[in-house]
Amino acid sequence: MALYEHVFIARQDISAQQVEGLVDLAQAVLEENGGKITKNEYWGLKSLAYRVKKNRKGHYTLLNIDADHAAVAELERRISLNDDIIRHMTLRVDEHEADESIQMRNKNRDERRSARREEGNYEREES
Repeated sequence: MALYEHVFIARQDISAQQVEGLVDLAQAVLEENGGKITKNEYWGLKSLAYRVKKNRKGHYTLLNIDADHAAVAELERRISLNDDIIRHMTLRVDEHEADESIQMRNKNRDERRSARREEGNYEREES
């Protein structure tokens, strides 16, 4: 079986739970065809570089997939029929990253920075 990275962008007006439903749909399609999702990362609601189907933002999700080409082709076919997904891209890779992706590392770094700022402001207020 081959290794793939699949990223899709869902519409801005759906909830995070509905995005998880889309991931469950993808997992069901892959399992029907003998594949599996090895990693799932929800990157959050991000701004798009330009408007896509009247959307300025989108829910980004990364899936690491271990499946045959036929399973991935069926996944792409079903995703292209779904109105909630505005863009998707699948790449074949030699190996998956073992740790979290660069998007998640940046997101976690930003969260740590804001937490440090809040702690710093809190200490200054006490003095």
